Amino acid sequence: MPKQALTAFAGRVASVRGGALTTLMISRFVERYGVNMSEAANANPASYATFNEFFTRPLKAGARPLASADLICPVDGAISQIGAINKDQILQAKGHCYSTTALVGGDAQLAAQFDNGSFATIYLSPKDYHRIHMPCAGKLVRMIHVPGALFSVNPATARGVPGLFARNERVVCVFETQYGPFVLVLVGATIVGSMATTWHGVVSPPRSKSVREWHYDGQNIRLKKGAEMGRFLLGSTVVMLWPRGSHQFAAGWAAGRAVRLGEAMASRR
Repeated sequence: MPKQALTAFAGRVASVRGGALTTLMISRFVERYGVNMSEAANANPASYATFNEFFTRPLKAGARPLASADLICPVDGAISQIGAINKDQILQAKGHCYSTTALVGGDAQLAAQFDNGSFATIYLSPKDYHRIHMPCAGKLVRMIHVPGALFSVNPATARGVPGLFARNERVVCVFETQYGPFVLVLVGATIVGSMATTWHGVVSPPRSKSVREWHYDGQNIRLKKGAEMGRFLLGSTVVMLWPRGSHQFAAGWAAGRAVRLGEAMASRR
C-alpha cells in the first residue's frame, strides 16, 4: 500500500472546508468509533469547519483534572508497553525490541542518558483526544524530526513489525526537568496527516529525507505540568524516556491498560 501517498491524500481531505460533507464525515466518524463528544468544548459536529478541527478538538474546562503526582499521563490512550530499558533496548512487543539510539534519530550521546532507565509507550486510538500535554514541568532543549516509514501503529502492527517506533517518522522532543532529562517522542503513522508542537507549529509535513533539528538553549521555552505541547492530526503513539532511578510507575500501570490525560503516572523515587 502506498502509505506516503495515502497519508498525504488523507491530510488534504482532512483540511478541506467541505460544509455539509465535512459534517457528515465527522458524524459518521463519531458514530463509527464511539467518540465521546460530551467531553468536547464544542459538542456539535456541524461547528467544525474541517475534519482536522474536529480531530484536534479541545476538551471542556475541567474534563481532565490533573493529579498531584510527580508525573501525570500526557494523553488519552492505552498503554502499549511500559517498564525498564534493558541497557539501550526498549520493548515494543513480545519478541521485538528497538534501541533508544534508533528512536531518537541516531544520537548515541542523547540516548545514553537513558541507559537502564524507563519508558512508556501509549497508543492513541481514533476515538481519543489527540492533544498531547506535559507529564511534568520542563524546559525545551531540542527538537528532532526523523523521517521514516508510515506503518500503522495499532497493537496488531506493533506485534508484527520489528522496530516499528524507530522506523516510522517521528518528532523527538528533549526537555530538562527537575527529575533529569526527559524525551517525549511523537510517532507518525499511516493516515496521520501531520504532527505539530505548540512552540513550532506543524513539524510534518513537509516530509524531508534527512533528519532536521532545532536547538532552543537560548530561548527559555518552559512548559508547565499539564500544558499542551503538541498534537496529532489523526491518531498515533507517544513514547517517553526517563533516566535510571528517576521515578517509579503508579500501581496498575501495565500494558493494555486504558489511561486518561491527567491521571497519576509515576512518583519520584
